[in-house]
Amino acid sequence: MITFKDITLEDRERITQYTLNSTRRNCDLSFSNLCSWRFLYNTQFAEFEGFLLLKFWSNNRLSYMLPVGKGDLKKAIEALIDDAEQENDHLRMLGVCPDMREDIEAVMPGHFSYRANRDYADYLYLRTDLATLTGKKYQSKRNHINKFRKTYQYEYLTITPELIPECIRLEAEWCRQNNCNEEDGTSYEGRAISYALKNFEALGLTGGILHVDGKIVAFTYGMPINQDTFVVHVEKADINIEGAYTMINYEFVNRIPEQFTYINREEDLGIEGLRKAKLSYKPVRLLEKSMAAFNKE
Repeated sequence: MITFKDITLEDRERITQYTLNSTRRNCDLSFSNLCSWRFLYNTQFAEFEGFLLLKFWSNNRLSYMLPVGKGDLKKAIEALIDDAEQENDHLRMLGVCPDMREDIEAVMPGHFSYRANRDYADYLYLRTDLATLTGKKYQSKRNHINKFRKTYQYEYLTITPELIPECIRLEAEWCRQNNCNEEDGTSYEGRAISYALKNFEALGLTGGILHVDGKIVAFTYGMPINQDTFVVHVEKADINIEGAYTMINYEFVNRIPEQFTYINREEDLGIEGLRKAKLSYKPVRLLEKSMAAFNKE
C-alpha cells in the first residue's frame, strides 16, 4: 500500500521537481494551489517509481490526479487503483486534459470513462498577447489602460513582505463588497488567499500591487506551473477604481519572464461575470479538463 502524506510548505522542492519538468499546463499542478487549498481538499502526495501521486477529497469524494513523472505509467495508475480499493472506493482522476487522456488510453485502452466540465476548463493565453495588447481585438483593453493613466497617479510595486498586510486588507474589503460566502466559494477562496499571502515566499509566489495616491487598489500573484506556463492565481481590485483590474493585469504580465509562452488564468467555475471577463482577453485555448473514472470489470 502506498504511504501518502499531507502536503506542507517543506515539500515544495520534492513536488515541483515533478511538476516543473512536466508538459502539463493545468493550474491544479501549481504548488501554491496544492498547498493553499489543502484545508478544503485534504491533499496528500506520495512518490512512486519516478512519479508524483496526488490524492485528495473533492465534495467528500476520494479523488486523484493522473501521476506526474516519467516511467511506467500503467504501473503507476494500477497503484492508484489498488490504493482506491484499499479505501473501499474506485479510482477517479480529476483534471484530466486531452493529452493526458491520450496517455491513459495508450497504456490502458478502454478502461476509463471520461466526463468533461466546461466550468473547470483552464484559460490559456499567449504571454505576448497579454503583455502587448496589440490588434483590434484588444482595443477596449488599451482604452481602459489609457483612461486609467490619464485619470490616476499610480505606481506598480512588486509584492514584498512589508506589503503583504495591504493585500490582506484589500482582500477583506473585496469580500465585504462582494458578500463572500461558502455557497459560491468566495469565502473558501479568501481563506486560500490569506494562506498564500502569509506564506508568500515559502510557496514561491511572485506578484504585484497597484497604488493610487499611495493607497492599494489592486494586487495579483502567481507562479510557474512548468517551464513554459505561468499561472496567475489571483487578481483583486477595488471595484470603485475603474480600470484597476485591466491595469494590474497588464503591469504584472509585463514582468513575467519571457521564457513563459503561456499564461494560465485558471477556471471560471461557471460564474457568468468571470467567464465574460476571461473570454474578453481572447484565450488561445480553453484547456478542457475531465473526470476519468476506472471501469472496474
